[in-house]
Amino acid sequence: MRTTARRAGEVVKKAARKAGLQVSSPEPGPAEPVAGRTPDPKAERRRRLLASNLTELAIEFRTDKWGVHRYTPHYERHLQHLRGESFTLLELGIGGYKKRRRSGASMKMWRWFFPKARIVGLDIEDKTWLTKGHIHAYLGDQTDPEVLHRIIEEQGAPLVVIDDGSHIPAHVRESFRILFPLLPDGAIYCIEDIQTSYWPAWGGQLDPRAPGTSMDLVKDLVDGLNHEEFLVEGYEPTYTDQWVRSVHCYHNLVIIEKGDNREGTNRDAVAHELYGASEIPADDSSEG
Repeated sequence: MRTTARRAGEVVKKAARKAGLQVSSPEPGPAEPVAGRTPDPKAERRRRLLASNLTELAIEFRTDKWGVHRYTPHYERHLQHLRGESFTLLELGIGGYKKRRRSGASMKMWRWFFPKARIVGLDIEDKTWLTKGHIHAYLGDQTDPEVLHRIIEEQGAPLVVIDDGSHIPAHVRESFRILFPLLPDGAIYCIEDIQTSYWPAWGGQLDPRAPGTSMDLVKDLVDGLNHEEFLVEGYEPTYTDQWVRSVHCYHNLVIIEKGDNREGTNRDAVAHELYGASEIPADDSSEG
């Protein structure tokens, strides 16, 4: 029946061409289902996962980035623009220690959200059996410069880093110190579960203003955004002063964007207007 209809259509088109009429082919529609053939469950699942948002993927793979925490909407806001790009994502901490089959839940989530990306995980427990296709798992400590440099040498400098490792402030700070200068312009560095800054059992401090915590690092980065406005005589900008472009703070999550933060300032003109010919006042914060 379909063959007869197709032939009839061809006859009509031929006659129209002979008469000098322009014939346009209709836009191809969806393929007709073949009688007796059942849909491929794997293909259907693939289509569904590729169309899912990050929260839906977190639920699918049972990662605590949604549920226990509310991280996925923030991640989607800051990472959506990379969804179709090829790049390296590095996650510190793979998780799933109690149940082997639950290991790498967030890596699987990232793999479907970024289908063209290389998803790399680092953990102090051996999860290298997860390595397959776009997923690469490494064994090592998140503060070990050797393993971090080896990952970058083998997988490329990550455009996205997720620190979901030990959550111990000293480890968080050291990983950031090692990795951040190695990242390309436009990279995004994320620190999860930063609430441990306030928990002494995790290496944090009861005093929210205590030095040496993860949040103390973040507060320094926020000040550094405005380093060109400091009236501190002889102040030398740090690397992060110059290369942290933005800091976004959410409940238990911080997202840091790398970029050139040397925009210039009208500080000297304003200072001259305020103080006239006198020098910019020196830092007197050490005085009692």
